[in-house]
Amino acid sequence: MLLRIERRMVPHVPWGLVAVTLAIAVLGIWNLASASRPPHSPLWTRQTINLAVGLLAALGVCLVDYRFLQRMAWPFYGLNVALLLLLRVLGHRAKGEASWLALGPLRMEPAEFMKVALIVVLAKLFHDHQKQPDEALGLRDIWKPALLALVSAGLVLPDLGNAMMVLLTATTVLLFARLRRGLLVTGLVAVLGLSAIIWNDYVRDPSDGHRTLIRSVLKRHQSARIAGWLSPDSDLRGSGYHAAQSKIAVGSGGFLGKGWMQGTQTGLFFLPEQHTDFIFSVWAEEHGFLACLVLLVLYGLIFSFALGVSFQARDRFGAFLAAGVAAMLFWQVFENIGMVVGLLPVTGITLPLMSYGGSSMVSVLLSLGLVANVSMRRHLF
Repeated sequence: MLLRIERRMVPHVPWGLVAVTLAIAVLGIWNLASASRPPHSPLWTRQTINLAVGLLAALGVCLVDYRFLQRMAWPFYGLNVALLLLLRVLGHRAKGEASWLALGPLRMEPAEFMKVALIVVLAKLFHDHQKQPDEALGLRDIWKPALLALVSAGLVLPDLGNAMMVLLTATTVLLFARLRRGLLVTGLVAVLGLSAIIWNDYVRDPSDGHRTLIRSVLKRHQSARIAGWLSPDSDLRGSGYHAAQSKIAVGSGGFLGKGWMQGTQTGLFFLPEQHTDFIFSVWAEEHGFLACLVLLVLYGLIFSFALGVSFQARDRFGAFLAAGVAAMLFWQVFENIGMVVGLLPVTGITLPLMSYGGSSMVSVLLSLGLVANVSMRRHLF
């Protein structure tokens, strides 16, 4: 296998995707310089290093024909399974959970890379399971991908946020494969059933002593987040504190914001995890509603570029690969911004390219490198 980029590939590089990705990453570093101001360490310098490592990883992926990656899908997935199992034994504990593998001064979060590995192996499954273009898939066709998604989510637990991202990404890939109407109806019924369970556990009057389902499975702090989401004013000093402080920061930014390093919620460190999960709150407070719209447009362009590559791919593996990356990034942006403005429960989901984190940055750029790879080689076969 030759690792190279031929001259005829260069015109097919998705330069728009590259430019938008770099723009968001640079804005993220600039935003981190404010979010991690003293007495915190200057995390933006480390994020610059994370960006450089991620760009090298993306370039490395572009050098390899993605059809070779197709053949390596299962070993890549198996490696991530092994890392998640190793995490349960040697994981570095922080905030009550072991989410990172410590390699000297470096830390790696295997859950971030499991999302990419799942996309690759799902793309291979649907490529190998070739059917007529106009034929929808039934239960016999999707039980393997569905089981794989459930196993992946189970390995990621107790990281509820990333487990949810795994399931949402896999579900979107399944929808992209065109399911039969009966399966779609079954899925809708399942969503309605889950809504009924949430109502029973968190909205229904508990004085009648009825039995709960989700509450008995989730950890106490996870259950408190759902309760705080459905009743945000019930515990402002406890489970509702994060969401309340975030909404204050977002609302106080107004239309144009308070200015870089002028945010009071940020400067006084009222925002929890303001350099990771709640980085969008910092952006909204200091740069305002207009800048938030600009950022959302940039993310929208990334989704559009990735879907465009998917529709133009020359094979099913490339199409599912690009669509899976678009789905993964969309759901992460949707969940992160949704929890920041109080529309969704608080989960530990980073905002792609904006939040601080080496594993998050490298995994996102690695996945976008896969999209660029598909685009560059769509004319070769």
